[in-house]
Amino acid sequence: MAEPLQASTEAPKQTGGFPPFKTDTFPSQLFWLAITFAFLFVVLWRIAGPRINGVITSRRGVIHADIAAAEKARGDAEAASTAYQTALAGARARAQGLAEENRQTLNAEIAKAKAAAEIDAAHAMATADARITATRTQAKVHVIKAAEEAAIAIVARLTGETISPADAALAVKES
Repeated sequence: MAEPLQASTEAPKQTGGFPPFKTDTFPSQLFWLAITFAFLFVVLWRIAGPRINGVITSRRGVIHADIAAAEKARGDAEAASTAYQTALAGARARAQGLAEENRQTLNAEIAKAKAAAEIDAAHAMATADARITATRTQAKVHVIKAAEEAAIAIVARLTGETISPADAALAVKES
C-alpha cells in the first residue's frame, strides 16, 4: 500500500555549500581572478585609457581655446570701448569748439550791430541837435520880431507915437 506522508519543516540536506566559500576551489578562483584582472587591465590600459585621455585632452583644449577666445573678446571689447571713449571725447571737443566759434561769431556780430546802432544813434542825435539848434534860432528870431512888433504896438498905444522898426529893434536888443 502507500507509504505514510511525513510533514517536516526541515530543508533537505544539500551536499555542497556556497561555492566561493569552498576552500577546495580557491586555486581555480584565484587563477580566473588573475586572468580576469589581467584582461580588464589590458583593456583599460590599451583601449579605454587612451580614449579617456583623448577626451580629457580634447576637453582641456576646448576649455583653453574658449578661455583664449574670451580673453580676445575682452581685449576687443576694451579696445572698442577705448575707441568709443576717444571718439566721444573728440566729438565733445569739436562740439565745444563749434559752440565757442559760434559764440565768438555771434559776439562779433552783436558788437558790429551795437557799433552800427551807436553810430546811427549818434547821427540821429547830431541831426536832432542841429534841428533843435535851428528851431531855437528860428524861435529867437520870431521872439525878437514879436518883441519888436510888441514894442511898436506898446509905444503906439501908450504914447500914441509911431516908432520905426529899426528903433524898436534897437530897443529890444538893449533890453
